[in-house]
Amino acid sequence: MSYILVLYYSRSGAVKQMAQYIARGIESVDNIEARIRTVPSVSPTTEATEPAIPDSGAPYATLEDLRDCIGLAMGSPTRFGNMAAPLKYFLDQASGLWLTGQLVDKPAAVFSSTSTMHGGQESTLLSMMLPLFHLGFLLLGIPYTEPDLNNTVSGGTPYGATHVAGTSGKNPVTDEEQRLCFALGKRLAETALKLES
Repeated sequence: MSYILVLYYSRSGAVKQMAQYIARGIESVDNIEARIRTVPSVSPTTEATEPAIPDSGAPYATLEDLRDCIGLAMGSPTRFGNMAAPLKYFLDQASGLWLTGQLVDKPAAVFSSTSTMHGGQESTLLSMMLPLFHLGFLLLGIPYTEPDLNNTVSGGTPYGATHVAGTSGKNPVTDEEQRLCFALGKRLAETALKLES
């Protein structure tokens, strides 16, 4: 079955939760599945390595997961207004896919979580979009026809789904944020299937 790759990096668990809501949106569409994958942490000690299989949660993504998907949802916490280094490190390894054009014309969407309302949500989403443009993806956002985009007082942007985790990182994903994640996943799946036919 065709799948959308839901690729994320999460430290406190908020981006992981968002990935699950996006996956539900994807799987609300017939004939497609969500493949949830994460990436290992990057260590400042060059000799340090992560285990080949994580102790818990989603398996680590491979370049084959990226190559064979029909669409991509990519999520990261904010790091000074940018995507987290482990996600960028994974993308930096995709030059072979770029050279051969294997990702061109696949739809993609992005999502993020921040500690504060103005902690870099939109700039993080934009930072994730830049390499996706270079790889040839077609970027999707959330249209204002989604009522929650007009009403949310927490996360949510037209550039992608977002969440305000709070400085402790413990704020739950709000109902509005959940619905926006679901809507983004559903739109991504519907678009991917249209492009496949």
